[in-house]
Amino acid sequence: MDLKDQINLENIPRHVAIIMDGNGRWARQRGKDRNFGHEHGVEAVRETVKAAADLGVEYLTFFAFSTENWERPKVEVDSLMELLVRAIRNETPELNENGVRLQAIGDLEALPKKCRQELKEAMAMTAHNSKLTVMVALSYSSRWEILEATKKIAGKISSGELKPEEIDSLVLENHMETAGIPDPDLLIRTSGELRISNFLLWQIAYAELYFPKVLWPDFRKKHFYEAIIEFQKRERRFGRIPQPQF
Repeated sequence: MDLKDQINLENIPRHVAIIMDGNGRWARQRGKDRNFGHEHGVEAVRETVKAAADLGVEYLTFFAFSTENWERPKVEVDSLMELLVRAIRNETPELNENGVRLQAIGDLEALPKKCRQELKEAMAMTAHNSKLTVMVALSYSSRWEILEATKKIAGKISSGELKPEEIDSLVLENHMETAGIPDPDLLIRTSGELRISNFLLWQIAYAELYFPKVLWPDFRKKHFYEAIIEFQKRERRFGRIPQPQF
C-alpha cells in the first residue's frame, strides 16, 4: 500500500512546524561546503509544501534562520540571504498556482533590505490564497519572541491601556509573532538531533515531536507522509488522562 493511502485524511494536523536540520552534514558527506547543502535544501522545502497541501494541512512553518545564525561566518550568512532572495523569487509563482499563502515571522527588520523587499512582495502576491499558509521563521528565536511580546505588554501597562491583573496566556499569545495562528500539532526535526533549538517554545507545549534521521536535503514527500502516519498513531491527551474505551 502506498504511504499516502495509509493516512487518515480525517486526522490531519492543522499546523506542522519543521526544523530543517542537516544541510551542513549533507554537504560535508559530499566534500562540499555548507552552502551546497543549503541550496539543495530548497527542493526539500518544495516537496514538503506540495505534500502538506495535498493532505490538507492548513499551516506549515519552516525554521529557516535563527537569531543565533547571525553569528555564523559572514560568507555563509551572505550566501543564505542571497539564496533566500532567489528562492522567494523563483517559488512565488508556483505558490500562487497551488493556492499557497506565504507569511513570515521573526525580526524581519534585521534582514538585508533586498530580502525584506522580496519577502514583502511575495507575501502581497500570495495574500489572497487560502489552501495552505506557509510561514517562514527568519531571524527568529522563541526567547526573542517572548521578550518582544513582554516589552509590548509592558508598554501597554505603562500607557494605561492594560492592567497587570488583565494579563493571561491569551494576552501573551496575542502579542506574539504567531498571534491568530493555531499552535503546531506536530513538530518535525530532521537529521536525528533531539533538540528544539529555541523554536516556538511556547507554541509547541502540546505538540507531538518527531525526529527522523534523514538529513534535510534528502527529505521528500514520503518522509512527510511517514511523519503524519506516526502522528496518527499517537494519543494526544493535552495533560488529561486517557479516556476509557468501551
